[in-house]
Amino acid sequence: MTEAVQILSRGLGIGSVYALLALGFVIIYKSTRVISFAQPAFMLAGAVLATYLVIPLGFFAAVPLAALGTAALALGVERVAVRPMVGRPAFTVAIITLGVDVVVRVFASAFIGIELRQVRDPWGLKSTIIFGTEVQQRHIAMLVTTAVIVAALYAFFRFTRMGLAMRAAAYDQEAAMAQGISVGAVFAMSWAIAGALAAVGGVFAATGGGSVEQTLWIIALVALPVIILGGLDSLLGAVLGGLMVGVLQELVAQYQQYFPEWMGGNISVITPYVVMLLVLLVRPYGLFGTREVERV
Repeated sequence: MTEAVQILSRGLGIGSVYALLALGFVIIYKSTRVISFAQPAFMLAGAVLATYLVIPLGFFAAVPLAALGTAALALGVERVAVRPMVGRPAFTVAIITLGVDVVVRVFASAFIGIELRQVRDPWGLKSTIIFGTEVQQRHIAMLVTTAVIVAALYAFFRFTRMGLAMRAAAYDQEAAMAQGISVGAVFAMSWAIAGALAAVGGVFAATGGGSVEQTLWIIALVALPVIILGGLDSLLGAVLGGLMVGVLQELVAQYQQYFPEWMGGNISVITPYVVMLLVLLVRPYGLFGTREVERV
């Protein structure tokens, strides 16, 4: 029981980070039909910005401000690099986002420098007792924060004019434009939201006494198997897929010592990609994605 609770808490904690990153991918894809490969860069940029804000303002003020700053960065990227590509093939725009990712990561890495930069979260490695088991507080904070953000996004898409406009544009851009919806504003908002989500995910990935390093962005690559598992166009799939991958990864890491030696000693790293390949073989559109049928 104790071991199961610890695996579940760690898995849901890191899975929450995956879910936030995957949500950003899905929101941009639903709005623009383009997979943005710039999310890892926004994740790193948000975490770096938080390290500069946390000293004068404290953790709880630095995180939302870092999210807003990264949202502004993502909005600028959309206006300068992506907006001129509207109407071009999706593959071309995806390549543009790869270039954006490299450029932003280079600049963000320059601000890391040679000193140790930390987000100075209030939890560190502190633990609390749940069901008689020690559980790290930061994992609980990750899960609770993700739940609050998901609830806020649900309310935004359900009850606000911009949220309804984004849903309409995601369903049919031409019909949305015919109803007077600014698709350009929808594109901009989707990038801003994705940037903010990536920043929060980056901050939480750097918690626990660790430092913000140039390789932090690699965590965001796991979001790609997550969106394949959940479905490219499913927000629910992004959340559930992230949590599922996080728990499965921790489960494999806990018991990989019992696997054959020829499989190596770090199987948990490749677990999300193995899951992705299996899902692609069975359900290419993901567990919760919309199945597209084309007539020829």
